[in-house]
Amino acid sequence: MNVHDDLQVRWWNLESKLVERFGKKPDMETILFLVGIQEFGDIREKFTKEQKQDLMHIAVCSLLAQSGYYELEGKDKDGWPHFRQLKALPELNPAEQENFLKDHVLLYFEKTGF
Repeated sequence: MNVHDDLQVRWWNLESKLVERFGKKPDMETILFLVGIQEFGDIREKFTKEQKQDLMHIAVCSLLAQSGYYELEGKDKDGWPHFRQLKALPELNPAEQENFLKDHVLLYFEKTGF
């Protein structure tokens, strides 16, 4: 079994847990949205389209902060986190980008005990 196979198996296990929790299989955007809400810390009934995009941005920054690509600078007056990029992201093709992000999502859920 190679590293990619292990990543895929761990990803399927996460998807399975999320299906148990939410009743349907989430796509990457949904997972990023969930991480963004978790990191924002304010669960609301509705978010605007722009706020949803901001939540996904928060998720990506939070996920990649685990590997030193970003750090939290602080929160604005409305409680929205702001990040600073510390180093350049690796140049990856689309498949590698997806696996890079999946690996960080898996690490995040492992750290949170999900």
